[in-house]
Parts: sequence; structure tokens; C-alpha cells
Amino acid sequence: MQKWTIADIPSQQGRLAVVTGATGGLGYETALGLAHAGAEVIVTGRSREKAHAAVDRIARAVPHAKVSIEMLELASLASVRAFADKLIAWGRPLHLLINNAGVMALPDRRLTADGFELQFGTNHLAHFALTGLLLPLLRRAGTARVVNVSSGAHRAGRIDFDNLQGERRYRPWTAYGQSKLANLLFTFELQRRSDARDWGLMANAAHPGYARTDLISKGPGSGGWLGLISKAMSPLSHSAADGALPTLFAATSPDATPMGYYGPAGFYELKGPVAPARMAARARDEAVAGRLWDVSEALTGVRWLDEASNRARLTVVDAAQRSA
Repeated sequence: MQKWTIADIPSQQGRLAVVTGATGGLGYETALGLAHAGAEVIVTGRSREKAHAAVDRIARAVPHAKVSIEMLELASLASVRAFADKLIAWGRPLHLLINNAGVMALPDRRLTADGFELQFGTNHLAHFALTGLLLPLLRRAGTARVVNVSSGAHRAGRIDFDNLQGERRYRPWTAYGQSKLANLLFTFELQRRSDARDWGLMANAAHPGYARTDLISKGPGSGGWLGLISKAMSPLSHSAADGALPTLFAATSPDATPMGYYGPAGFYELKGPVAPARMAARARDEAVAGRLWDVSEALTGVRWLDEASNRARLTVVDAAQRSA
């Protein structure tokens, strides 16, 4: 693959994009790249102050950018639903959904507002629910893309259905790897279901390699030995802007494919030009993906209806009906 840069992004004029976790780091660079290409971008985040700062930076870099702010707390399904409801009421086709936000290697087990382990709940369940709730708008776009941002750490991940929430035993990197593997399993199962039900989606995934972002330098898991390793490996890292390129490729390139997975091509995929990324065989396990989908529906209460019945809406199951 020839070296791909932000200059290679095709025009995104007339396209609406949502980027989760876009107030800094990879999400910000993804939103900036899309704005440069002419897309209208909805920047989401937990902090209104950071969101305004991000939009101001984009506006200075791209004077005619169409960028707006919406609050979205992925550690709360109520916030996810409120955000989706607002966009559904708006009614505009959604062309790009970039499921970027995430948390990494929290040293202690923490829970979302709904009682999920924070990494699994934020990195996977919230994006599964968000994508499902926005499905009518994605279908309305005709050729929408959904990009899930995973990690090379998925290769060490396993879906432990008996300990999804880390109740029995919590290990930071085990939980992170599980959530990143879940991102890929969701991606590929979404594509299979889209193909079977004619949803018209392209679902693919990307990982940033080792990008210099606050997720590592200032995140809850950045202290102790992780902080020392991060400093030692700094020469093998690249900028957040370079780390965002695989996501932008997956979201916009004519060469990106359904079920594609992209990352840096350099040493251990830590940095380098965009290329197809290595993935664990477990990411292609259709039986595990189907089971994870069913469990995710039960946990989030978001049921993706069978499109063979020509119903383009979603039913939301009462929280009391959720199963663990």
C-alpha cells in the first residue's frame, strides 16, 4: 500500500460524521482530518470545556469547518440514549460513526453508572448500544461506515463470558485486551448482519499503534511500571495525528474494505504508514461474536430488530429485563 496521508482523504462534503471521544488525542485528530475534507463533524465528549476548546482549535485550523458539540458520557447508557435520541429527532442521515473513545488499563476495578466494568462497558458495550440506536440514521445514509477503534492489545484478549465484568478476578490488561477484542468481534459481526439484512453498512476497524496521547501519558493506568515503560518506548511511538491515520483511512478511503482492519506498518505495528493490521484468529470467531452480540443486547437493553421484517427502528428493552 502506497504511503497514505491526510491529503489522500477524498472530499467528505455533504457527509455527517460522529466521533466519540473527540475532545483530544486520536479522536480530535480524526475530527480535524474529517473537517479538513469537508465533513460536518459532531464532536462528542464528557467535558463541555474540553469540547469547546477542541472545536475552537478545529475552527482555527479549518476556518470554514462545520463542527458542533454534543455531550456524551459513554460510562452511562442513559447518556448514550439521550445522545442517540437527539440525533434521531434531528433526523439527518449519518454517514460516518467513529467509535473512538476508550479507557485503558485501569489499575483498580471500576464500574460504569450501569454497573459494568468500566473498560468493557465504555470500550465495547456503550459503542455497541450507540451504534444500534443510531442504526436508522446510518441506514438512511445509504453507504454509511462504522469504524471501531481497537488495539494491538486485542491479540492477548479473550472473551471470558463467566467473568465479563471482572467480578471474580480483575486484571487491568486482561480487561483491556478483552474490551479491544470485543471491538473487533462486534465489527465483523456487524458487517455479517448488515450483509444479511441489507443495512448497507461498511463496518471496519483500526488501531493507532503506539500514539502519544493522554490515554497513556495521563490516564488512570499511566503510573508505576506502565509509566516507566511508556517513557522507555517513546522512541517507538508516533504522534496522535499519525495514530489517527488508520482510522481516517478506514473511514474514508476507497481502498478500505468491509471487515478491514488497519494500523501502522512499522516495527510491531507501533508506528509507520497505514497498512492492513495483524489480528488474532479469535477476532474471526463467528460463534463467539454471535454470543457476544446476544449478551451485549441483553446487558445494554438495545435490541437490533430483524430487518427482514422491514422495520427500520429499534426496540429498547426495559432495564429491568436486562440479564447479567
